[in-house]
Amino acid sequence: MKHVTMSRYQEIYPLLLDNLDTTSVIEEAILGLTWTYCRSEGAGLAMGPEQADRTLPWSGSLRGRSLIEVAQWIGSWHPIEAAVAMAAINSSINHHNPLQAQATPIAAHGVPANLSVFEHFLPQLKGKKVAVVGRYPGLDRYRECCDMTVLERHPQHGDLPDQACEYVLPEAEWVFMTASTITNKTFPRLAELAKDSQLVLMGPTVPWLSELVEFGVDYLAGVVVRDEERLKQTVTEGGGTRIFETGVEYHVVDLREVEMQWHRLAIEDLVARREQLKLSMEQWYDQNSFNARYPRWQELARIDDELSMLDSRFKLLWDDRNCNNPLPFCLQGAKT
Repeated sequence: MKHVTMSRYQEIYPLLLDNLDTTSVIEEAILGLTWTYCRSEGAGLAMGPEQADRTLPWSGSLRGRSLIEVAQWIGSWHPIEAAVAMAAINSSINHHNPLQAQATPIAAHGVPANLSVFEHFLPQLKGKKVAVVGRYPGLDRYRECCDMTVLERHPQHGDLPDQACEYVLPEAEWVFMTASTITNKTFPRLAELAKDSQLVLMGPTVPWLSELVEFGVDYLAGVVVRDEERLKQTVTEGGGTRIFETGVEYHVVDLREVEMQWHRLAIEDLVARREQLKLSMEQWYDQNSFNARYPRWQELARIDDELSMLDSRFKLLWDDRNCNNPLPFCLQGAKT
């Protein structure tokens, strides 16, 4: 079972800000009907709010402003400011992102491109209790293959209101959560409620951060910008799901696999360092009597301790990946 304290979930916001390039500036910002677009180091997207505001005091002043200054708005309760901040954050984090480079592109296979994430996971969803946070156009086609519940702030077509999350998410086996929950500040509570599920954080608002595994996220299903000019034009012209046809493509990454790969590399590095130290120790004792202790013995002992810890946790991660309820590495210590 995953266990993360509520305060830990709320730390997602400092995490986002800590991963920004503090020297960057905003080069362009577009507030479309559906998407908010921002360019600094690269292009970033965030879903915009439903309601417009005719009295924004900063309109016409974003270009040239410090990225980190605008990104601080992620803490704002003004929905437009928060959306601009999220797009700005993604324009930095998602630019030449190594995690994004590891992700697998996914195709829609005969359905609208905005549903490609559900198509990708469909074989694992059959007969399962599935909760979807946010209404995705065309989602009803999957209701027959699984026990699906959609949580939506403005319910329609059999959706449940978002307040039902307190009852639905703890019972769900799979949860698909729009990353716009980060922007509107519902992510900490929703992720906490979904701690026993396989949690997929999805949408163009996704920041490509492997550290999101620490918040119970098992999979990231975000986008890669394929044609920035067409994306910008589509956003400017009011595009919603149309961006999946023109400028972006869904990619998926299993954060647990990323953690396992990190552990493999860390273990290999420690083993190499230990072998070098052991060789150094042998040479030192060849040149010195055994009346003195090898000067770097404490360093060698620390490496042995680290290696033992990493090896044990890697085994737990490996075992849990192959069971019915896998857990990310960072939560292994809290497993019950």
